[in-house]
Amino acid sequence: MLRYLSLALCFVLGSAALGAQNKEHDRLEQVGVVMQEILDVPDNIPQELLQKAECVVVIPSMTKVALGLGASYGRGAMACRSGKAFNGPWGAPAMYALDAGSVGWQVGGESTDVVFLVMNRRGVDALLGSKVKLGGNASVAAGPKGRSIEASTDASLRAEILSYSRARGLFAGVSLEGTSLRPDNDASEQVYGRRMTARNIVTGTGISVPASGRHFIDVLQKNAPHNQSTTTASR
Repeated sequence: MLRYLSLALCFVLGSAALGAQNKEHDRLEQVGVVMQEILDVPDNIPQELLQKAECVVVIPSMTKVALGLGASYGRGAMACRSGKAFNGPWGAPAMYALDAGSVGWQVGGESTDVVFLVMNRRGVDALLGSKVKLGGNASVAAGPKGRSIEASTDASLRAEILSYSRARGLFAGVSLEGTSLRPDNDASEQVYGRRMTARNIVTGTGISVPASGRHFIDVLQKNAPHNQSTTTASR
């Protein structure tokens, strides 16, 4: 009898672990879908900015978890260019989580896709650590959109992180100051099958892109294959 109970427990635990793994793979696949859809919008992220970004964070379907003065929560992934100077091909993605207040920044709707462009090494280092409050540990500004950045403000061009959102089909640059981003190491473990930090994944060598993350990386590689920032080496 004890043997059957042990087998049943192993089956339940194994099923739960597989379910969690599949859930994170599905989430990572959705990250690629959202990034592709946003770049297919005519008035989207300026190509010049995407080409200068060192990392990109995508949080699909961020949802409200409370009404009024509650909070919002979402999970997604971050991919960075490989190499010590972040000037190589796009590397394996690390899973990330986002927390934000529900008042002030949301562009309507109960579900919002969020994209962050990490523009310099300071921004990358902040996100590879522990939980980061944007506007505190790292500067953030609403990202300009369209084919040109000529109309961009000085604040947006100086920011370490540029932020965008898409809700109900509307895409816009939006200030997400006060939002918190953190590595989701539990989710990364489900994706890669072993415990790794975001820093291990992003700065490590020989880490293969999982099949569920291939679309995300391919979209970035196709649209911004080379780091066009002229100050990468000095940051």
